[in-house]
Amino acid sequence: MSNGTGIGIVAMDTRTLREQVVRLLRGAILSGKIRTGERLNETILARDLGISRIPVREALQQLQEQGLVVDIPRRGKFVVDLSEEQIQKINSLRIILEAEALSLCRAKITPGGLSTLTNLVDKMEQSREVSELEASALDIEFHRTIWHYCGNEYLAKILESLTIPLFAHRALWRINKEMLGWASILPNQHRLLLAFVAGEVQKPATEVMLEHLSYYRYNHPDRFSSLAVAPEDAEVSAHR
Repeated sequence: MSNGTGIGIVAMDTRTLREQVVRLLRGAILSGKIRTGERLNETILARDLGISRIPVREALQQLQEQGLVVDIPRRGKFVVDLSEEQIQKINSLRIILEAEALSLCRAKITPGGLSTLTNLVDKMEQSREVSELEASALDIEFHRTIWHYCGNEYLAKILESLTIPLFAHRALWRINKEMLGWASILPNQHRLLLAFVAGEVQKPATEVMLEHLSYYRYNHPDRFSSLAVAPEDAEVSAHR
C-alpha cells in the first residue's frame, strides 16, 4: 500500500512494524519524495499506509530524536527545514553553550571518556567514505559524549534539542545539493575539540568552538552572539 509520497508498506508483525515505517519515512525524506518543511500528519500517514496510528507515532518520535523531524507546538510535526538566519542563531548559541560544555568536560572527563572520544575520532578517520547520514551520526555521537561528560544534564538536554535538528538539516542539505564527501572533513576539527578536552590546547573554549564551526563554512557563526558586538557598542548600550 502506498500514499502520495510514493512510499509503501507490507503487512508484518507489530514488533518490526515501527522499524519499517522509520525506514520508509527516512528513505522518502532523503530521496526528496517528502520535502523539507513538509508536514507529517500522523493520521493521514496511518490511513495511507493501512496501519494504526501507534507505529506511525512511534516512528515519527524516533525520526524526531534523529533530528529529521521537528515538532512545532500547536502546528504538528514537520521535516526539518532551517533558514540561514535560524542556522546562524543556533550556532551563535552553540558557541556559548557548547564552550561551557567543553570546559566542564575538560575538568570532569575520565580516562575512559577520553578514550571514547579518541576512538570516535579514529573511527571518523577510518570512515571517510561513508554516507552523509552516517557521517552525521558520528559527528553527533562525538558531541553527545562531550555533553555527557560535562556533568550537567540540563546543559546536555538543551544542547541536544538545539543542535540535533541542525545536524540533520546540514546532512539533508548536502544530500539534496549532491555535495557528498562531508565525512572526509570530520577528523581534523574534531581532533581540535579532543585536544582541548585533553588539556593540550590553551585557547579559550569559545575560540575553539568558533574555529570548529567556521571550519564547516558557516558564515560568521558568532553573528547573533555578544562575541560579534564591538566593545564600543556594548559600552553605549550599557549607558542607555
